[in-house]
Amino acid sequence: MQDNTEEAFVAFVRSVESGLRAALVARHGAERGWEAANDALTYGWQHWDRVCQMENPAGYLYRVGERRARRRRLLPAMQPDEPGRSDPWVEPGLAAALLALSNRQRQTVMLIEAYEFTFREAAELLGLSISSVQTHHERGLSRLRTALGVEVDE
Repeated sequence: MQDNTEEAFVAFVRSVESGLRAALVARHGAERGWEAANDALTYGWQHWDRVCQMENPAGYLYRVGERRARRRRLLPAMQPDEPGRSDPWVEPGLAAALLALSNRQRQTVMLIEAYEFTFREAAELLGLSISSVQTHHERGLSRLRTALGVEVDE
């Protein structure tokens, strides 16, 4: 019985881990989001007998991660510069523009644009309807374009 339980959990983690991490990182930043995903997956293993019975276990674990991230008060990670490392160019105002978005707008924009989720995948993970995800995404992109002075030809 234990082997089947472990195999089922491992299969579940393989199917949802990257999306869960992406959503929590989009919401809370790299370090807090990563730790929240670890906490959520740990909780999932500890309560797998109950979690595996749920209609949307990934969405439930996302909410567990959300609660854990809010409780966690981490300082920003300080990483030493590596000689010879060149980071890709990023619009200097992007970070501030993303922070100015609502949480849902930021999550949907990051999941769809950065992590290449479909609207359906983002909706399932966030526990929203597809139309709500589309609305948050469109409003978020519009606010980003305005903040960054980007004009789009329609």
